[in-house]
Amino acid sequence: MPLTPTERDRLLLFTAAELARTRHARGLRLNVPEATSLIADTVCEAARGGLRLAAALERGRTVLGPDDVLPGVIDIVTEIQVEAVFDDGTRLAVISDPFGAWARNDGAPGAVLPASDTVDAPEPVTTLTVRNTAAVPVSVTSHFHFFEANPRLDFDRAAAYGMRLAVAAGSSTRFDAGETAEVGLVPIGGARVTIGFAGLVDGPLDAPGAKEEALRRAAACGYLGTSSADSAQGAAAVQGTD
Repeated sequence: MPLTPTERDRLLLFTAAELARTRHARGLRLNVPEATSLIADTVCEAARGGLRLAAALERGRTVLGPDDVLPGVIDIVTEIQVEAVFDDGTRLAVISDPFGAWARNDGAPGAVLPASDTVDAPEPVTTLTVRNTAAVPVSVTSHFHFFEANPRLDFDRAAAYGMRLAVAAGSSTRFDAGETAEVGLVPIGGARVTIGFAGLVDGPLDAPGAKEEALRRAAACGYLGTSSADSAQGAAAVQGTD
């Protein structure tokens, strides 16, 4: 069965979470990867079951408490991030206080506390006009490679290559059905390697020929914003008027 990299990652997370559930059921206290996978999978399943973001995050926080994990785990795992599929699209779910706010030993010597300062959105280096041609809303999270966003979003894919939304980390932008909006983009930082997403790159963004190959794949898959995809859509529109 052919699977995308994102689907393979989801199956790996589910498998790790099932192992954690089995060990938890046996009365074992979980370590960092076990606790992380179990909480993340719980949020993903809550999203898949139809819960909205806030409710899914809250369900994730109720899975484990300090007595369910090994000493030190709640001080190490202060935040968990996972891409979850909601009814209106994929979003980055950021689970702060993953063991419940009551689990942190605030003020104790040596306690690890998350920063409370708000992170501002970066200044955009380019602006694109985006039109959602789908019949349902589409949400794109802050660090998603915008070039690979939903194929029914119509925008200049070439200009969006190697870029992400110019919004605060952990937030998202929603495009309602039929909506046209302007968005700011900034270059993806770090090593500039994208793995997963829609599988159009799966490697270094700046490798020789990577952009051209990604555009070819996007056109072949019918992504709007590429010449081949737009030509195909135009032909379909003409046929529909006969």
